[in-house]
Amino acid sequence: MRSQRRAPLTREQKQELWRRWKQGESAAEIARALDRFPDAVRTVLMKNGGIVPPARSRSASALTLAERERISRGLALGQTIRGIAAALGRAASTISREVQRHGGREAYRATAAEERAWTNGRRPKRCRLASHGRLRRLVASKLKAFWSPRQIAGWLKLEYPSDKAMQISHETIYRSLFIQARGVLKKELLEQLRLSRRMRRSKLASAKHSSHSRIVDAVSISQRPPEADDRAVPGHWEGDLLAGANNTHIATLVERHSRFTMLVKVKGKDTQSVVSALSRQVKRLPVMLRKSLTWDRGTEMASHKQFTVATDVQVFFCDPHSPWQRGSNENTNGLLRQYFPKGTDLSSYTQAQLDKVARSLNQRPRETLGFRTPAARLQATVAMTG
Repeated sequence: MRSQRRAPLTREQKQELWRRWKQGESAAEIARALDRFPDAVRTVLMKNGGIVPPARSRSASALTLAERERISRGLALGQTIRGIAAALGRAASTISREVQRHGGREAYRATAAEERAWTNGRRPKRCRLASHGRLRRLVASKLKAFWSPRQIAGWLKLEYPSDKAMQISHETIYRSLFIQARGVLKKELLEQLRLSRRMRRSKLASAKHSSHSRIVDAVSISQRPPEADDRAVPGHWEGDLLAGANNTHIATLVERHSRFTMLVKVKGKDTQSVVSALSRQVKRLPVMLRKSLTWDRGTEMASHKQFTVATDVQVFFCDPHSPWQRGSNENTNGLLRQYFPKGTDLSSYTQAQLDKVARSLNQRPRETLGFRTPAARLQATVAMTG
């Protein structure tokens, strides 16, 4: 396992962090690239609301790292402040303040002094909303009324066409909301935004997510056979992933007619891991119980065609944001939380242990089945049709 250092991120690492964030990478991807914990990356991102800070430049009169290294060597050799200043062509008072500010003769270190000076050198400009109370109160009132920052900015231009003091860009409003250091608009107003995000995402991230969330040749649930809708015939399944701690998952399959449940151990959430594990499990079923599978729009079933080829089971996809279209599966996942509470690391369970949990669930009577058990219902139906 790679070592993940706990030391603070250096300036160069932060620059790389923001470069990757701007390119649309997630906090987890950036953490892997920097060999850090994701929380360390999120802390930096949240402090600035996910908004890439403007590039900073050094004043021509400021001491450089090379000069600080020369000061450090001079102090180590026992040279006087005036001697070091003369060698650098600087005023003795400049070198004296530099040494005193960063630990004194005994503790002065060039790299630490450079980092501290760079951090302390920030001079954040006071934003418009901080210095214009009337404008700030008006913007806050519109946000409470669920107006978007873009709507507010456009309305202000129409309402106060000749008063520049009462106009503001939507980007400035977003910055005032997302950047914690500003503290101009209350954090509660973030909840009024339509997406309720705590930080700004790159447009490239949105495009990346959008392209990844599309499932090629997905067949809509509206095309599912009527026999699956009315639950009259066994063999039609609903599926989903149950999430646990540390990005662990198990696949859940529920037969619509009997509510019979199968749990499947998966190595990861990626489509290859999920589809391979599901295919192995479904191929063990009798042919009469292999008719269809209904899934949500999760990308773990992006390779649904591969699943259909392996099992001869057609996959249908729910409409976006419509979990009720997999009602049996949603209900079963709720019941499974009795066995796997939120925060449970699901990778520690073997397939045999998952089978035991499924067997326990399948032997519990259900009111919707007239208090018969899913196992008994499925067994009786198969016997009748077999």
